[in-house]
Amino acid sequence: MDLKPDFNRFLAAVHHQETDRVPLGEILIDYSVQSRFLGRTVTADDLAGQVEFWSKAGYDFIPITVSMMSPGKVTEESRITRVLKEMVLRDKPGTTDPRAWNLEMTSFIHERPDLDRFPWEVAADIDISKLHAVKALLPEGMKVIAISGKIFTLTWMLMGFNNFALKLVLDESFVAEVFERVATIQFKALEKIFAMEHVAGVWVVDDIAFGTGPMISPAALKKHVFSWYRKVGRKCHENGRIFLMHSDGDLSMLMDDLIDMGLDVIQPIDPSCMDMAKVKRQWGERICLIGNVSNELLRSGSPQEIEARVKELLRDAAPGGGFALGSGNSVPNWARFDNYMAMREACLKHGTYPISIG
Repeated sequence: MDLKPDFNRFLAAVHHQETDRVPLGEILIDYSVQSRFLGRTVTADDLAGQVEFWSKAGYDFIPITVSMMSPGKVTEESRITRVLKEMVLRDKPGTTDPRAWNLEMTSFIHERPDLDRFPWEVAADIDISKLHAVKALLPEGMKVIAISGKIFTLTWMLMGFNNFALKLVLDESFVAEVFERVATIQFKALEKIFAMEHVAGVWVVDDIAFGTGPMISPAALKKHVFSWYRKVGRKCHENGRIFLMHSDGDLSMLMDDLIDMGLDVIQPIDPSCMDMAKVKRQWGERICLIGNVSNELLRSGSPQEIEARVKELLRDAAPGGGFALGSGNSVPNWARFDNYMAMREACLKHGTYPISIG
């Protein structure tokens, strides 16, 4: 099969059209998986290797992070980690314990004076150099999707979740200010992103739900998070770009709001708490779905089980377009390589349109 990238294939899925085959879609594939696929080491700085992997593996785009927080290894690779480390070392020279600037272990904005002391100007200096550098490496037909977002996640992490939840009740205006500072940085970066024709969309990554439902009330999400993402979606569409989102958890209570804010694509339809067939029936005509081969299956299943699951997803979600096949979150380093290969190969084998799986 010819795996030459063609972003029009992915766009067809987004617009609920059938094309030659069901596209593959992931927001993150660990470099160890990319390395094994190519038979040589691929690193975070090896853009040429990354482009080679995404194109040869059958994807029509490559995701490039331009956010304060990266998906996956948030505390190791994210720009916000460097900003916080500099801030800690400035206040407490000689600090060597990385937990002091690790957002998973330490919070920084507890009261209003902390908001003013935080180095927002430094945090706002988002690096888009990789977006520029990758342009010359892209094969014909391939596009970039810029990874951004974490408006909700970064806000509560900076405040600490308990403090965030308490302040949301007792001092909502303070929380709103933090949301605004974080969101404004992401929003302003869009102007630079949209100046690049090879960037075809913005994929926001923001886990807003647990396995049992939203992490905070839907009303609070609509007021403080979705209102900003609505602006992002409007800006995307005004500039001819698609608007995608990743969130784990059960989004059932939020799907109508997510669609209403202008979202074109939602990923991954968390297989631990959502049923792809049901989601397709209820919302599939209004939004494109990406997913949702369970990561646990990628870790501990067999290639035969993977193929069977892929066939189920293709049968239930692919007819009529509006679907791309991918993992139930991302492809981590602990996924079995043979299972990752079985997932993509099953999609390539059985995902030819028209879908004919009994």
